[in-house]
Amino acid sequence: MTLTSCSSGEPAKARGAEAKTPAAVSPSPRPSRTYALSVAPATIPSVRTHEPARGPGWRPGPGAGVVVARGSEALADEARLIAGELKLGYRGAVAARAGDVELALDAGGKGGPESYTVNASGGRVRITGPAEAGVFYGTRTLKQAVKSGGVMPEGVVRDGPDRPQRGLMVDIARKHFTAAWIEARLREMADLKLNQLGLHFSDDQGFRIASDSHPEVVSREHLTKGEVRRILSLAARLHITVIPEIDSPGHLGAVLAAHPQLRLRDAAGRPVPGAIDIGQGESARIVDELLREYAELFGGAYWHLGGDEYQALVRKNPEASFPQLAALARQKYGPQGRVQDLATAWVNDRAAVLRPLGRKLKAWNDGFFRGGVVRADKDLEVEYWTGKEIGARPPQEYLREGRRLVNVNDEYLYYVLGQPQTFVYPTGRRIYEQWTPFVIRGTQAVSRTYSDQILGGRFAVWCDLANSQTQEQVARGIAMPLAATSQKLWDPRTPERSWQSFEALARKLGLAG
Repeated sequence: MTLTSCSSGEPAKARGAEAKTPAAVSPSPRPSRTYALSVAPATIPSVRTHEPARGPGWRPGPGAGVVVARGSEALADEARLIAGELKLGYRGAVAARAGDVELALDAGGKGGPESYTVNASGGRVRITGPAEAGVFYGTRTLKQAVKSGGVMPEGVVRDGPDRPQRGLMVDIARKHFTAAWIEARLREMADLKLNQLGLHFSDDQGFRIASDSHPEVVSREHLTKGEVRRILSLAARLHITVIPEIDSPGHLGAVLAAHPQLRLRDAAGRPVPGAIDIGQGESARIVDELLREYAELFGGAYWHLGGDEYQALVRKNPEASFPQLAALARQKYGPQGRVQDLATAWVNDRAAVLRPLGRKLKAWNDGFFRGGVVRADKDLEVEYWTGKEIGARPPQEYLREGRRLVNVNDEYLYYVLGQPQTFVYPTGRRIYEQWTPFVIRGTQAVSRTYSDQILGGRFAVWCDLANSQTQEQVARGIAMPLAATSQKLWDPRTPERSWQSFEALARKLGLAG
């Protein structure tokens, strides 16, 4: 606090003469507050830009409330949520008063649908954005600013993500996770401004969502459809898209346990673990029935087709190991037809089932094969996870083909329970200090000329050794890596905050697990 005296601005001699007359004595000096320039709010991810100003900022106070601007009534859910979090009242679409938080849609505002502006001045806060998602992220910034520093600093935040796809994927097939656990992750993701949750719910070890069309494939421990609907409802309120995955033609062991006649068998008659016989029409019928059923349940924009690790294609000579598939490939595609062409056509055919339902389609990178007669459909997004698989192609090959890609680099972003093979639990520090969306395979970055094709990234939890950790241990273990991932997807530049400072902030915000 700086104490300053008042001055009449008159010459000193006149002021001195007046001082001899008591009636002319100036009033006693009053203290006034001079504010230093504000600093950016402490948030995860950090805001992209902050215009500092002098002033007290905004903090929740008696009588303050949350309102929405007239014409922005669609923001009622966002307003009610932040009001509850800050212990303020929600007053609806009325004029803002002193001390209030006001939310407003600004269709003419600059930036994408997830961009926003927070203006803290005159004892009020106004959060605007071109769409509901952006305004929601503005409320996350306000919430974290108050939690980390007690105040939303004076000035203007203009913010938005660097990448449109930012998320978490959880393997709920190998390990059952409760609906409450998934809902808790959604709330954490929302505060981190992550917008996609992948659910890999079918694999060799389990099929974890109730089915009406094929109840025989469902594992004992599973989510009911009612639980899934509640998860989807919460995700929608938090502006998170849930991406379901029924992986095929590999990783179908739980389905094949109920339909053993569809197991792929090699030349010696031995069944191949998890692999469905893509030469049988009945195989496609069952999988397509499941796809249609769950497409009705999951109404989001995206669907993950899987396509990885089809065991017929990890043999040294697939045509010799599976002569029945080799013969079918030649019959369908001519003398050059190979087993990989059947596998590629399988993924394309599953895409054709879902595309008319409005889904944007994804597949793992090792489901896209080099050469061959059949090429993967152009609109399939590549989810690039590894370069370790047999025949794995570098990410540059996909990018040069013009494909769009999501970074799920197993070197940094794979949390594999039990740490089998060469996997180790990833650390938030390594992601924070070394990884960016351009580091797609191993530790080497691709050229930034491909930036527009790199859509974002996803941190992935895989449950290969399911009993290695409880679901509570998983939640704690992924907390800091997920926070670091969110920071680098929102802003891939080298962070200004040190790792130690970032970790301390995460603890303060309750995001450290």
